[in-house]
Amino acid sequence: MIPDWTSLDRELSRWQDDGLILPIWWRDDDATAPTPQLDRLIELSERLALPAHLAIVARDATPALATRLAQVDTLVPVVHGWAHENHASAGDKKAEFGTHRPIDDVLEDAENALNRLRDLLSDRLRPMFVPPWNRIDTDVEPWLAGLGYSALSTFTPRRRAKAAPGLWQINTHLDPIDWKGSRGLVAPTLLLSQLVTQLAARRKGQADIAEPYGILTHHLVQDDATWGFCEDVMLRLLDGPGRAWVFDERII
Repeated sequence: MIPDWTSLDRELSRWQDDGLILPIWWRDDDATAPTPQLDRLIELSERLALPAHLAIVARDATPALATRLAQVDTLVPVVHGWAHENHASAGDKKAEFGTHRPIDDVLEDAENALNRLRDLLSDRLRPMFVPPWNRIDTDVEPWLAGLGYSALSTFTPRRRAKAAPGLWQINTHLDPIDWKGSRGLVAPTLLLSQLVTQLAARRKGQADIAEPYGILTHHLVQDDATWGFCEDVMLRLLDGPGRAWVFDERII
C-alpha cells in the first residue's frame, strides 16, 4: 500500500508559511550489542544526517557495542533501564520502574544503569532515562535528577517541560510498529493521521511546540515496510520545517 502523503505535505506547508521550525529527534530502543540491524540503523542515520538516540539496556550492554559506537558519530547513547525486566503483577501492564517493588530497589536499578553505561561508554553517554515500555511511576521521577539524570523520555506529548526539578521531559510521539497485532507496520493511513493531528495541535497552540518531535523505532524487530515508512516520514519532515535535534544536557 502506497501512503497518501497529501495531508502531511499540506500541514508541513502551513508550518513553513507561518515561519515555524519543528525540532525532530529520533529514539531507537533495546540495544545491547552490534547486529546487522544496528548497522542498518547507522546507515540510515548517516544518510539522513539525523542522529539516532540509542536506548541501551544497561545490564546486557556488551563491550563490543561500545567499540561499535566509538566508530560512528550519528548514534547518541542513552539509558534504557537496567535489565528490561517486567516486575508487574499478572494482568498489569509491563513495567520495570513501576509500583510493583520497593522504591529503593527501583532507584538502585536506575543508578546502577547509569553507572554501568558511564563505565562502558564514558562521556559518549547522555544522561537521559528511557524506562522500558515507556512506563515509570511518578514517585520515581523526582529522584532521577539526584541520581545524575537530566532528562526523562517516555511516549505521547508531554504535559510539562520538566517531569521534576532538574529533569527535562523529552518524549517520543510516533511509533510505527503494530505491537498488539501483526508486529509489522501500523496502517500508514493511521500513522499519518496521528502525525498530522499532532503537528496541527502544535501549530495552533494546543500542544507544546517547543518539545522536540520524537520518532520511536526498534531496530531489532522492524521489517522492511517499517524501515521504509520511517525513512519517508523523516525525509519529509526534514525537507520541510523539521530540523535535527540532539539531546545535550549542557545547553537544553
